[in-house]
Amino acid sequence: MESLAQRAALLRESLQKSQQATDAVVSILGSFDSRLSALDSAMRPIQVRTHAVRTAHENIDRTLRSADVILTQFDRTREAEREIQKGPHENLQGFLDAVDRLRSIERFFSSNRSYRSSDGVLNHVNALLSKALVKMEGEFQNQLSQRSKPMEPDRLFDCLPSTLRPSSESQPEGGKHPSTGSQSENQQNSEAAVYSPPALIEPKFVPLLSKLAQQLVQAGCQQQCSEIYSEARASALESSLKNLGVEKLSKEEVQKMPWEILESKIGNWIHFMRIAVKLLFAGERQLCDQVFECSQSLRDKCFAAITKNSLATLLSFGEAIAMSKRSPEKLFVLLDMYEIMCELQTEIDTIFVGESCSQMRDSALSLTKCLAQTAQKTFSDFEEAVEKDATKNIHTDGTVHPLTSYVINYVKFLFDYQSTLKQLFQEFKKEDGTAKQYKDPALMHIFLMNNIHYIVKSVRRSEAKDLLGDDWIQRHRRIVQQNANQYRRIAWSKVLQCLSGQGLTSSGGSGQVGSEGGNSSGASRAAVKERFRSFNVLFEEIYQKQCSWSVPDTELRESLRLAVAEILLPAYRSFIKRFGPLIESSKAPGKYVKHTPEQLELLLGNLFEGKQERA
Repeated sequence: MESLAQRAALLRESLQKSQQATDAVVSILGSFDSRLSALDSAMRPIQVRTHAVRTAHENIDRTLRSADVILTQFDRTREAEREIQKGPHENLQGFLDAVDRLRSIERFFSSNRSYRSSDGVLNHVNALLSKALVKMEGEFQNQLSQRSKPMEPDRLFDCLPSTLRPSSESQPEGGKHPSTGSQSENQQNSEAAVYSPPALIEPKFVPLLSKLAQQLVQAGCQQQCSEIYSEARASALESSLKNLGVEKLSKEEVQKMPWEILESKIGNWIHFMRIAVKLLFAGERQLCDQVFECSQSLRDKCFAAITKNSLATLLSFGEAIAMSKRSPEKLFVLLDMYEIMCELQTEIDTIFVGESCSQMRDSALSLTKCLAQTAQKTFSDFEEAVEKDATKNIHTDGTVHPLTSYVINYVKFLFDYQSTLKQLFQEFKKEDGTAKQYKDPALMHIFLMNNIHYIVKSVRRSEAKDLLGDDWIQRHRRIVQQNANQYRRIAWSKVLQCLSGQGLTSSGGSGQVGSEGGNSSGASRAAVKERFRSFNVLFEEIYQKQCSWSVPDTELRESLRLAVAEILLPAYRSFIKRFGPLIESSKAPGKYVKHTPEQLELLLGNLFEGKQERA
């Protein structure tokens, strides 16, 4: 018990000491909290000041970075200004690069109008761009003036096939007359020959002209650019034809010329037409396509403006001959002129493509038909003259009548034109008769293609082949192809217009796709939808109609389907790739993109079967 009492006393003492320690700790902690509180109160303004300093530093850094960006733009502006002041003559590429830099700077400050210097810089940059534009127009005109030199005749002759080049031993091409003999060999040579259009401007200068044109078009100066180019090239073209010997003669002057002079001029005209279409006009088309690579509409517009007067001068001479007083001796030159127009028709349709050239294509075709009609009437006049003269001037001695010899010689020379005469009295008569009953021009060309193709196949399988010869067959096969080309152009031009990107882009607005949309940047979603809708309506209309049209020959049918596919499918694929993303992000995209290119290709395989189908 005593021992327990001692332990209890020790425990009480320990507890008392623990309590004292605890009280001491509590007291110390209380004092520490007070000091911390006082310290925190003292530190709070310092923290605020530190945060303010940090924020100020960040703002300074941000301002310095912005200033650095702006200073860089100022430096770029000064560099570009130096190039603009020097002008494009010494360093054209450097000048064009400077213009690109200025446009980039203009975009930068336009999108950062919050900078106090933006308005001033923009005004300065726009002033420099205006000055650059004036200098670019001047340089474009200067370059074209220096480079657009007339083509000398000898250089043009070098571009002709050797069989068609004039020489001191041979007479000028054309003018088939009883006194000059047969031209059938020359005709065959000209058809199989390969022509090499000359480089109208040295190739090394063409890319620079193209870049200048692109800059002018981009700046909205299409009209000025078109006028400068057309004036320079038209002048060079007309001078080239003048050097060649082409004369501007009124129809009255032509019709008053003595026959001996006129016959020589007709022979030259045939030669001029071949050179103009196959070399000069083809060269101008090629050059237009290269210089105005940035704009399809400008290509066609400029080409039409350049060639309009020159083509009109050439066709006017032919029209004057076709409309002149008929006489038997003119039949041969009329047939020569008709032959060259038929030979050139495919090239004319290919070179003078587009709406801007439609009147020029029509004028050429009109001359071909006019020559055919005049030749028909001249041949009929000859028949009537023989019939009337046979009853007169009877010789009492019974000798051979002079008319007999004349007619025999006349017919001998006509034999060289037998295929041409057949074409005159069959195909043209057919086109003016049965084919004209078709109200749909595309169907009319399908009809002509089918019938002429059938005639050609029949001739090839019969003895008539030996009589008419390969020349007749090849000529009529070209006529088949010409009608196929005309069908394709007439039937599908509106559908192809729906697949053009022209008119679909704008400077801004809702429903547009940004730079990530690729080439569709700036396109209006509503306009794209309407273009797809128009394509679907037109295609279904044409599809239903042309499925009921018939092309009986299997090979011809497949060839025509392929020809349609070759122009339609690439355009459709390109349009979907370019503008499809806009439709995919809208409601019910299938309402607008109704067919994949593969489905479209399958549908084209149903054309010309002579039965109704639905797309």
